[in-house]
Amino acid sequence: MAQNKNIIWLKSTDSTNNRALDGIDIYPDGSVWAALHQSAGRGQRGNSWQSAEGENLTFSILFKPDFILAQEQFVISAAVAIGITNYLISKGIEAKIKWPNDIYVADKKICGILIENFIGGEGVSSSICGIGLNLNQLDFPPQLPNPTSVLIEREVRGGECCEKFSLEEELELLLNEIFAQYEAAKREKLANGNFNPIYKNYHSKLYRLNQFHTFVETATNQRVTAKIIGITEQACLLLQYPDGSTRAFAFKEISYVI
Repeated sequence: MAQNKNIIWLKSTDSTNNRALDGIDIYPDGSVWAALHQSAGRGQRGNSWQSAEGENLTFSILFKPDFILAQEQFVISAAVAIGITNYLISKGIEAKIKWPNDIYVADKKICGILIENFIGGEGVSSSICGIGLNLNQLDFPPQLPNPTSVLIEREVRGGECCEKFSLEEELELLLNEIFAQYEAAKREKLANGNFNPIYKNYHSKLYRLNQFHTFVETATNQRVTAKIIGITEQACLLLQYPDGSTRAFAFKEISYVI
């Protein structure tokens, strides 16, 4: 797949996820819609995704993963997140996965992922994965609390100004990493009937793994001290408290304090 990417570049659109949705019945597995500007980019929890025009990578991938059962759908998120962190590591940037779908460098957000899965029968018939990676942007709106970009991180580490990256070239490199993980997941499922290596890799890249930090339990708005020790089979975040007890949290049931 990585050698035969179908990339559709758009000057402007409301959301590349919407364009992928328009093409869901027409375009093949691995098709990509990328935009220089999104007027209504979407993020997790109903948030908007803000990105300077022509500065960053904002794109969506259409997957048609006929090998993934409905209860296994989180493996798509895992494979994509691993691919993105591998791409950033290749740039000398130590990135981590902030469960479930953000990519962080230290305590700063460099990438967001929004995945929309469609179930047909017992499996995932289609999956639209929207990705916003801060690539060349240096200045961000003040309402964004902790953003960073590939260019910022490269300059911080190199101590000097770097040339801006080519959107087209970097998208190709990033897609190679993502598709490599997607294909690895497919091979593992067909060979061994599971995704254990993918989940092990995802676990090893978790942000704040095995470190005590403050979290907020959404139901009670209570602050608690706990450490992340992994992900459950249901893709819930597994926390351990100082007394040794553990508890699993689904998406939106727990939030980080950063």
